Amino acid sequence: MQLSDTNSDIQKLSPAAIRDFQETIYRYYLKHKRDFPWRSTDNQYFILVSEIMLQQTQVERVIEKYKKFISIFPDFSTLARANLKEVFTVWHGLGYNRRALSLLNIAQTVMTRYGGNLPVTVEELEALPGIGKATAGAILAFAFNIPVVLIETNIRRVFIHHFFHNSGSIKDRDILLFIEQTLDRAHPRKWYYALMDYGSMLKRQGENPNRRSAGYRQQSPFEGSDRKIRGRLLELLIGLTMPEKAIVQKMGADPERVKKILVQLKKEGLIREEEGKYFIP
Repeated sequence: MQLSDTNSDIQKLSPAAIRDFQETIYRYYLKHKRDFPWRSTDNQYFILVSEIMLQQTQVERVIEKYKKFISIFPDFSTLARANLKEVFTVWHGLGYNRRALSLLNIAQTVMTRYGGNLPVTVEELEALPGIGKATAGAILAFAFNIPVVLIETNIRRVFIHHFFHNSGSIKDRDILLFIEQTLDRAHPRKWYYALMDYGSMLKRQGENPNRRSAGYRQQSPFEGSDRKIRGRLLELLIGLTMPEKAIVQKMGADPERVKKILVQLKKEGLIREEEGKYFIP
């Protein structure tokens, strides 16, 4: 990519470079775009559900859960009336169960504070539980087609691959400068889907430029982790009320570790304790 002259430290792309980059991304997308159920809608609730589910979870694991979730909880109103146990029963198997509680809390907030509709600013979306800057940006782009500057793992991979060939410890703030310059402001929804598909292709080809990102962290193994114990514990309590001793015996893990996780889950609001017995509210 050819850069135009600039007196600042920011690399400014020439119009030709922007055009070439966009054509490269769209050329791939037109031939290889992925078909996911949440891409065929601009329903703000459906987009929210998909974006929360896609946090730290492979898209292949999300598809069937997404379909089941929106069939049982088809809108904000229905979800807001559900209890956590009902939500967990559907969510079970997707992992990172705190997201299920976040979705429930978001639905309740949307119904009570926003009249059944999501707010349309990054700041208001980020104030909702479980929504960070990336998820807020994705909701605005995909549900409302608003040309926000958005970065997530696949998008980051594309820009490192194209614009940071010989660099390491690349900071997101530097990547964002290129994302903003190349954004297709007339078609942000389509543009970000195209970028994500291109980034997914790079990963499938065995290239992971994200390893050169300053924020890159290799995920710790799931087997034997607290994440696995948390998931098993919540699975155990779906539909049951159990005392601590019975839970520890059923889990078959280090008792002190299980007790510590029980305290964490209670503090997060994922489980409740009454008279020494634990349950999902």
